[in-house]
Amino acid sequence: MRVLMQLAPVPEVDLSDDELDEIYRITPAGAPDGAWLRVNMVASLDGAAHGEEGRSGDINNAVDKRVFFALRRIADCVVVGAGTARAESYRPARVPIVVVSRSGVVPESLRGAEPGKVLLATCEHAEGLAESRALLGEDNVLVLGTYSVNLVQLRSRLVARGWTQILSEGGPHLLHDLLAEGVADELCLTTVPRVISGEHPRIVHGPPIDVQLEPLLLLEEDGTLLGRWLVT
Repeated sequence: MRVLMQLAPVPEVDLSDDELDEIYRITPAGAPDGAWLRVNMVASLDGAAHGEEGRSGDINNAVDKRVFFALRRIADCVVVGAGTARAESYRPARVPIVVVSRSGVVPESLRGAEPGKVLLATCEHAEGLAESRALLGEDNVLVLGTYSVNLVQLRSRLVARGWTQILSEGGPHLLHDLLAEGVADELCLTTVPRVISGEHPRIVHGPPIDVQLEPLLLLEEDGTLLGRWLVT
């Protein structure tokens, strides 16, 4: 057992954005495909993944946002579930946004993006498949499965495009499936010092799974804990 923190004065180290980027850029030996897929999530101390409005923005803070933007700076692409993209009003970003959707419907806030800035990962029987191909271009609609999205194939297709630093921003259903299918390498979890109660999903939502994690890093600022956890 080791003491990570205690109620005693400790030297403060104010990390710059460049130093923060470097801390998160360092990874253990990657998978055989040479890629690294990390998932970034936020939760309250009592385990809620969002607040009353159904958004992670209901519970995150300025400390969490620093890591959010650091992870985006070092990513080649961002993978997000369609429900999260809609709830959080995702917009086109510096790197491509890859939306995972069984329905094959592109969220409204991501329509009209520059070609190649938004991709859709969906399945053969998606009701919105034809419309999404017309909207995004056939090369930017990845059909990966019959009735559900095969996330192992998704990872392979992204790596084939040269995107080896893959960042997922959830939500809870997608994180569950990434873990269940053995696709995620790392979980980045911000724990904000709040208890909000109520009926809210946890950061992982779905059928029972049991996945072992190993701590890689723990940062703290103003009571907010920011951890990196290796999926073993």
